[in-house]
Amino acid sequence: MTENKLIIGTAPDSWGVWFPEDDAQTPWQRFLDEVVEAGYKWIELGPYGYLPADPEILAKELKDRDLQVSAGTVFTAFHRGLDQWDVAWEPARKVAELTAAMGAQHIVVIPALWRDDKTGKELEPATLTDKQWDDLAAGHNRLGETLQKEFGLFQQFHSHADSHVETMEEIEKFLAVTDPKLVTLCLDTGHAEYGGASSVELIEKYPDRIGYLHLKQVDPEIIAQVRAEEMSFSKAVRLGAMCEPPHGLPDLSKVIEAAEALGRPLFGIVEQDMYPVDSFDTPLPIAKRTKNYLLGCGSRTVIS
Repeated sequence: MTENKLIIGTAPDSWGVWFPEDDAQTPWQRFLDEVVEAGYKWIELGPYGYLPADPEILAKELKDRDLQVSAGTVFTAFHRGLDQWDVAWEPARKVAELTAAMGAQHIVVIPALWRDDKTGKELEPATLTDKQWDDLAAGHNRLGETLQKEFGLFQQFHSHADSHVETMEEIEKFLAVTDPKLVTLCLDTGHAEYGGASSVELIEKYPDRIGYLHLKQVDPEIIAQVRAEEMSFSKAVRLGAMCEPPHGLPDLSKVIEAAEALGRPLFGIVEQDMYPVDSFDTPLPIAKRTKNYLLGCGSRTVIS
């Protein structure tokens, strides 16, 4: 990884991909081809099974396009009890194996949502008990230790809208109860803003806990409506809550300035929630414009 640079990449999410299989999503071959056309060199794997899970096949597809992988993604629900390890580890192990085989070093870990990510239906209470916080921390500490020991991968925890770690208070509590050697943040600027958290403040206050970035913005008018109506994240995305930079918040030039000031290499992955896209022709021009905008935000921000 380029020394002391912020490397801009992209992800299937920016092509409207949330699930391993869904007819409303951009086909994976088209996604890879358009990533190249947009000028990116680094991608995330997205949901396991969207891209080929066979490491030989995937490696060839990436090599043919001169692409590299920055991270895989797993989903967990450790707050539901210590037995959740058995539920989480087998799918996480598969992702970790593929991620390590592609030469990546990071696993982005997304906590379970308390609302259904398609229907918005409430599935469980929006806040955690003290015991659930303890279980959440124990699960992520164990996951971070296991990923490091078995695969040489680093856990990057992704706070998320409609999850139990969404607000500034919740993010700071999560950092306080987890081991900094085992858990760092995938700071998603859009989800942080969605939850009322300041990305710049998090970077400046917890520099050693920032391990990875997702760069996106939210439409402030839609977010105001979301809060007023207590709207689900799935509905908010369909309304356009996650918007194309630089038309929303936070100010990504300030986020990138703070990230560059850390003085170490870091990934900044463009991950604009767009599921479902209105047309398969929509993502590519947005991806091009976003890349060009971000490259103009910092003096040490590059694509490779």
